[in-house]
Amino acid sequence: MRYFTLLALSALLLPAQVKLSQAPDRIRIEINGQHFSDFFTSAAATKPYLHPLRTATGQQVSRSFPMDLVEGERRDHPHHRGLWFTHGDVNGYDFWANEKTQKGVGKGRGEVRTVKVNTLKSGKKSGTLTTTHEWIDGTGTKLLTELRTMTFYADPQLRTIDFDFTLTAATEAKFGDTKEGFFAIRLLRALEEESGGKMTRADGVSGEKQVWGSASPWVDYSGFIDGQPVGITIMEHPSSLRHPTYWHSRAYGLFAANPFGLHDFKRDKTADGSLVLKPGESARFRYRVIIHPGDTATFNPAEHFKKYAAMKLK
Repeated sequence: MRYFTLLALSALLLPAQVKLSQAPDRIRIEINGQHFSDFFTSAAATKPYLHPLRTATGQQVSRSFPMDLVEGERRDHPHHRGLWFTHGDVNGYDFWANEKTQKGVGKGRGEVRTVKVNTLKSGKKSGTLTTTHEWIDGTGTKLLTELRTMTFYADPQLRTIDFDFTLTAATEAKFGDTKEGFFAIRLLRALEEESGGKMTRADGVSGEKQVWGSASPWVDYSGFIDGQPVGITIMEHPSSLRHPTYWHSRAYGLFAANPFGLHDFKRDKTADGSLVLKPGESARFRYRVIIHPGDTATFNPAEHFKKYAAMKLK
């Protein structure tokens, strides 16, 4: 008995660790010896995405569909894959609802292709993954080059990911004003507002009717999974373009930050949230996702946002 007690104690005293390993179609992320997520980079996918997302105790917080079929899950919006980063209108092409079974809107579908894994670095406290992607329209023309850095942190209770996206125009690229975007997670049904979950913005106001279409530096979406309180906070760094972002967050579990959809969010046809990048121009977007136990009262996203906002990012 003493041997097993000492063994368990020694395991707790081991340094936290993030391990990143590459497979043919994905990159596996392990934190403290547990599988946290996979970053899918397969050419068969129309965009790269993280799936699944888990808590420090191993509970899945993201929806499985369409990657896996789970009894009781909603099977709507097949383009809602785990955690992803795309937009519904770039030069008229739909990079958001862009599954191969979907027709898209405007001129049709666009695709985001992974062209290179630049950095794959594991570590005791964090792991870093840097990749290059190309946004290709329906004619095969490259509109944008995306440089993405994801940093995964080890912690006994939290699962934290930092995202740094730089989009550089290969040709003139216009991000249209649409609510269909931009940085998003599709949540597990148990966390949905329609299932008893609650979304809360930085000023403490809660509920889809108040959060959807509003601007806030962060939003938390919390609920219960198997009787345990769990939440996810998405934060936008103050250096990100058009901070604070607007929110395309729905009671059915879509959780998205979108700086472009002003005429939808403001319900004002004269508002224009579009953005034009000329060839060689760039736009940078930075977000942090924290998967945490408890709700906003026990987790206190405001304090965590202060620390994030104070970070001097290169």
